[in-house]
Amino acid sequence: MNSPDSIDRVTPTLEPDQQVVMRQDWHHLLFLHWEVPPAEVQALLPPGLDVDTFEGKAYVGLVPFTLSGVRPILAPPLPWISSFHEVNVRTYVHRNGRDPGVWFFSLDASSTIAVAAARAMYNLPYFYSHIDCSASADGITFHARRDDPRGAMPANARLRYGPTDMPPTRAPVGSLEFFLVERYLLYTVDEQHHLHRARVHHQPYPIQRAELHEIEDTLVWAAGIRKQEQPQHRHYAREVNVKIYLPERCD
Repeated sequence: MNSPDSIDRVTPTLEPDQQVVMRQDWHHLLFLHWEVPPAEVQALLPPGLDVDTFEGKAYVGLVPFTLSGVRPILAPPLPWISSFHEVNVRTYVHRNGRDPGVWFFSLDASSTIAVAAARAMYNLPYFYSHIDCSASADGITFHARRDDPRGAMPANARLRYGPTDMPPTRAPVGSLEFFLVERYLLYTVDEQHHLHRARVHHQPYPIQRAELHEIEDTLVWAAGIRKQEQPQHRHYAREVNVKIYLPERCD
C-alpha cells in the first residue's frame, strides 16, 4: 500500500469528463478540524477504506454552510426548495493509496426534500435538523438541532464565526489546508454494504483563517468521536459554485 504522503491529491481536483446532474452554490463555509488518533478513525470506517493522514495525523471535521441555487442540470432553482442550510461531520480516506476523498459520519440539513433525495440517490447519512443561519457585518451565526429519529441525539451545534482580515488565497498543494479542504470525492456504502463514490467539482476554495467566537457542539460526539473541546484548525470560505455527478460503484 502506498504511503499517504505519496498519494496523488491533484488529479481528483480536476474536472471530470462526466455528465453533470446537479448544480448548487455553497456559502459561508466554516471548516473546523480536530486531530484524532488514526486508529480510532479507522475503527469507524467501512471495509475498503483507509484513514487518510497528514504527517501521521488523522482529522475529523465539522463543516457548516448554506446552500442556494440547488437544482438539477438544465432546470431553474425554485426558491422554496433550492436554498437550505447544512452541517456535516467528516473525515478523510483513501482506497489502497489512491483516490483521496471524504467519508461522512453525518450530514444534517434543514430541508426534508434534500435529506430524502440524498439518502435515496447517494446513500448518504443525511438527517433532518432545525437550522437557523444568519450573516451580518459581525459574522455568521449558525444554530442546528437534529430532529430526526434515524440519527443519534442530542446532536446540536451552536456556532458564531467569520473570516479574519487576511485576504483569501488558494491552499498550496502539499499544505495541510489543501489536505483538509480540497476534497472532490465522497464515499458511501449501500444497504448491501457495497462501496460507492461520487464526484463534485468547483474552483479551489478561497480560504481564509476563521475567527471562532462561539462553539457548542454535540454533532461530533453523536458520531462516536472523542475530541478536544476546541478545534486545532479553523478555516473559512465565502463561496464556491459546485457541479455534482452521479455516484458509481467502486470495483
